[in-house]
Amino acid sequence: MIIPLLKGLRLTLKRFFSRPVTIQYPEHKREVAPRWRGIHYFERNEKGDTRCVACGLCVTVCPSNAIRLVAVELEGGERYPEVYEINAIRCIYCGLCAEACPVNAIKLGRNYEFVDYQREDFILDKGRLLASAPKEV
Repeated sequence: MIIPLLKGLRLTLKRFFSRPVTIQYPEHKREVAPRWRGIHYFERNEKGDTRCVACGLCVTVCPSNAIRLVAVELEGGERYPEVYEINAIRCIYCGLCAEACPVNAIKLGRNYEFVDYQREDFILDKGRLLASAPKEV
């Protein structure tokens, strides 16, 4: 009866003086893997607008049909995405949209903290995609 008690006490003392294995989550965030695919964002061009040329390749390759694009043509012949939306609930984060983009406009970031209460808030429009771009250091 006393032997199991001493074994338990020895294990407790051993763990008490060792480094903790838990992470205090909100204060300390875990580093994600280099291949991590988080929430999408748009890269900006030199004018500060989206780099997207509305070619529609991302819409074509998206296996879950999570991207909606309405393109308009400007006077100079350039195409521009008037409406660009990604349904973050429907998206499977495969990264094919980022791979297919010829101008590297759409990318998947490293953010994994993306929560909300309404389903409509998971529709990422052009403004939200531009705003969620990582800050340059």
